[in-house]
Amino acid sequence: MNPNDGFRELDRQECLSLLQRAPIGRVVHTRHALPAVLPVNFCLDTDFAVLMRTAADSELAAAIDGVVIAFEADEVDAAAHSGWSVVVTGRATVVTDPVENGRLARSGPRSWVASPEEVFIRIEPELVTGRQLVGGHTM
Repeated sequence: MNPNDGFRELDRQECLSLLQRAPIGRVVHTRHALPAVLPVNFCLDTDFAVLMRTAADSELAAAIDGVVIAFEADEVDAAAHSGWSVVVTGRATVVTDPVENGRLARSGPRSWVASPEEVFIRIEPELVTGRQLVGGHTM
């Protein structure tokens, strides 16, 4: 990054700390050979994996199970010209272990739109990057 562009690179720990306070993120995946972006609620697991909950028969669950995807969350203050953005890249998997599903049912994210049958999706944080706008510029 250019040191004069107003952005600061965030280290992995800073990124994960910021993710813990974000209520909404975006799943970035491929749909019919084209990029697709979906907003989702999420939480971080104890090992910092990104966790989502969705309908078992959803297009999202089918599209990303076993696939490397990106997950992005951010916070922006347009008036103050400040904010941050974090991207997690890793393999997404539908959680199938019954014990793990039981644990996540108690502590994992809650669906905003309930479905009769839901699954948890875990994104392993293989690559975690982020940047923060510092000292926003005005025109």
